[in-house]
Amino acid sequence: MSHQTKAKVKPTARQLEYQDWEYGLFLHFGLRTFYEGYHDFDERTMSPTAFQPAELDCEQWIRKAKEANMTYAVLTAKHHDGFSNWPSAYTDFSVKNSPWKDGKGDVVKEFIEACRKYDLKTGLYYSPYDGSVDFYNKDAKEYDDYFINQITELLTNYGEIDILWFDGAGSEDHQYDWPRIVKQIRSLQPNILIFNMVDPNFRWVGNEDGLAPNPTWNAVESTEFSIYTEKQSSLQELQWLPAECDVQLRNTWFYSENNQDQIKSVEELIGLYYHSVGNGANLLLNIGPDRQGKLPVEDVERILEFKEALEKRFSRPLASFDNFKQEGNKWIYQADQSVFFDHVVIEEDLTDGENIRQFQIAIKTKKSGVWCPIYQDQHVGHKRIIAIPPVMAKEVIVEVTASDDKPILKNLSIYHVGLYHS
Repeated sequence: MSHQTKAKVKPTARQLEYQDWEYGLFLHFGLRTFYEGYHDFDERTMSPTAFQPAELDCEQWIRKAKEANMTYAVLTAKHHDGFSNWPSAYTDFSVKNSPWKDGKGDVVKEFIEACRKYDLKTGLYYSPYDGSVDFYNKDAKEYDDYFINQITELLTNYGEIDILWFDGAGSEDHQYDWPRIVKQIRSLQPNILIFNMVDPNFRWVGNEDGLAPNPTWNAVESTEFSIYTEKQSSLQELQWLPAECDVQLRNTWFYSENNQDQIKSVEELIGLYYHSVGNGANLLLNIGPDRQGKLPVEDVERILEFKEALEKRFSRPLASFDNFKQEGNKWIYQADQSVFFDHVVIEEDLTDGENIRQFQIAIKTKKSGVWCPIYQDQHVGHKRIIAIPPVMAKEVIVEVTASDDKPILKNLSIYHVGLYHS
């Protein structure tokens, strides 16, 4: 595929807005939370009577996400087991048949209200696969009706929702009436962003490790379907679909009492941030609220430590965009005195699509004042965080060496984080 073809694909304003969100909180919470060790497609029977989050505090979830500099949150409204976190009129397998709040509670409602209070974008995860209804594999039309009825509840009862997050796991061999389903979704909420399946606006990166490959172009011809298959969903045409990297803070999606020692270190989280946001993708970091209905203290401490580490690195640039002078396809920073740096952050203006196909970073050396290229790569996209061995320079030059049209940068900055990026 030619790069020229890719450049013709442009994002919508809504997609650009999504890419600016960069970092969000994934929340896996539901009946499974109360069954230790329960796994996807587990055959153990679960009862709604076990759902008893005595201190459910969605505001704590979202307040802590806000403190951690997250900008959006996605909650499992219904996972593969089929338990509905809202009082759905179309199933008895929901919060309405739990003792929590005498069956009158609604996790989805409390979650969305918390997001609005703290100004986070709202997302609802909905598993198309449903292990709780016996007609899922028996009557496709009956299940499509059920699917649409539940989605209609979610998209009409809670105001505007920003993201509808579809997980393909379990649906590998099932046929849905997608045109009918999508028509209903788009008619109810025209601005909603659909994740990965059906009529997507953004896509899954293809792993659950938080890693976007280099390069991660925004224009693609297919999307990854699920973690359980290597097959891809072909798109009818090349589409602008930014990637999202979902990853667990621990080693399970839902809460477990046995894996506190598996909480990722700040160092690992920093690496994941570089490999996701730093590769032009969004990062969706998962925490499973505990059985009281709160984010575990240790998990909250870690995401706040992670925030502090990022701020320590990137809150004090040595030079910002306004300090660079543009000459053609070069952006040049001339330091008053030689500058010692080890990071370059570049953002492309993607309004008219992705134009940059190759770029390099060069310096004029401190003593000799000679031109010396020190880094080259292909992809810039929404954001590139480039860590290099620390070096002293009289000038720093960022040059676009190959592009489809005139390259436009939205931001550019250099930093000194410190040896070993401590």
